[in-house]
Amino acid sequence: MKKIINGKKYDTDTATFICSYVFSNRMDFHFYRKALYQKKTGEFFFYREGGPLSCMAKSYGNNNVGGSDEFIPNVSKDEAIKFCEENMNVDDFEKKFGAVEE
Repeated sequence: MKKIINGKKYDTDTATFICSYVFSNRMDFHFYRKALYQKKTGEFFFYREGGPLSCMAKSYGNNNVGGSDEFIPNVSKDEAIKFCEENMNVDDFEKKFGAVEE
């Protein structure tokens, strides 16, 4: 997926995937995925998507609801680290952010 936001390009194909949180599968209307990426510039961003019964539900009028997706740019390093602490295994976390004290 690609999107230009405030004159900057965000592309999930060229950015480095860091980790994600996934609930269910794409066949489930409750499906939700939030993924963290890092651009070559070092900037972190989220890409999230979900089905029509998830927090990503979007009204299309006439009682029609569908899933949607969005980019969330300018994610701080602290926010990225917190997301990774919750969704990444310890070895991968330490490879990305360095060793953590016991």
